[in-house]
Amino acid sequence: MGNTFGHLFRVTTWGESHGPAIGAVIDGCPPLLHLCESDIQPDLDRRAPGQSAIVTQRKESDTVRILSGVFEGQTLGTPISLFIPNEDMRSGDYREVQEKYRPSHADYTYDAKFGIRDWRGGGRTSARETAGRVAAGAIARKLLWERYGVEVVGWVSKVAQLTVESDVERVTRSEVDQTPIRCPDLQVAAQMIAAVEAARKAGNSLGGVVTLAARGCPPGWGEPVFDRLEADLAKAVLSLPASKGFEIGSGFGGTDLTGMEHNDAFFMEGDRVRTRTNRSGGVQGGISNGETIYFRVAFKPTATVMREQHTVSARHEDTTIQGRGRHDPCVLPRAVPLVEAMAALVLVDHALRYDAVRPAK
Repeated sequence: MGNTFGHLFRVTTWGESHGPAIGAVIDGCPPLLHLCESDIQPDLDRRAPGQSAIVTQRKESDTVRILSGVFEGQTLGTPISLFIPNEDMRSGDYREVQEKYRPSHADYTYDAKFGIRDWRGGGRTSARETAGRVAAGAIARKLLWERYGVEVVGWVSKVAQLTVESDVERVTRSEVDQTPIRCPDLQVAAQMIAAVEAARKAGNSLGGVVTLAARGCPPGWGEPVFDRLEADLAKAVLSLPASKGFEIGSGFGGTDLTGMEHNDAFFMEGDRVRTRTNRSGGVQGGISNGETIYFRVAFKPTATVMREQHTVSARHEDTTIQGRGRHDPCVLPRAVPLVEAMAALVLVDHALRYDAVRPAK
């Protein structure tokens, strides 16, 4: 079953949208990392519903409890269990979903695979599941920064047709969090917020792109062939709800260039090997080259819209359905901490795999 992610730093998430709780179990976190709930809570607060007018108004505190794996403020090297209660479920909003499949949701496909589904809020397919990932990612982020000096920052770079080009070497989390849309360009952010609000009022939704930069990664992280670093990053972020595309470095735009134009020429900076450009996105041959790793993730417009749509019932009869309840008119603001979490989980896993074959001197 696809509920566990990672090789050495392994994360299993559990729980459903309208169940009593959700959470995660992390196995493989090294011992002696100073850790408490306050190290995890800020990332959960950034993902939480109800944080602004342009996201779902479901009210969840997402208060995390560490149940195991930490003693006297330090990790033990044993499994870390994280518990997050569900507090504001309105299952009645989903009664129609019990009988009908929502367009572009997982209702039909879960029925097709399992023959049963939790229709309350989408059950396990809900974005509510991602709280466990973000909690685990906060631990990975702390380990990356304290042990390896790696910083992971994501931001909204596109909403519908509105785009912004930001310097992947310079964007900071404080700049990202200046506005509820999480775009570091204040002028474009205001336009994005207005577009999302207009879509919400029209009962519609918008999609867009999250860009992420991981700065400070040393050369050598990643594996040959099937476990290439960019392949694992792609799998990680494409496992997120509503994600539809991934590109690293120059991405699809790089196809417009010739080889001479696209190649990243090497040069020596002191005793360090550098590249003059970074169209590779910090990864070559599936292994980090020491430059900033950056990539983009496309997210579709939120599937639930407050308009009548054609669909099929659970009895396979043509019918219609209209969205009800509380939903994000645009997933992008809350997707930023999700992308950061998944990137951190991949990077810390590959860092530990590197340490296993190339121990520190």
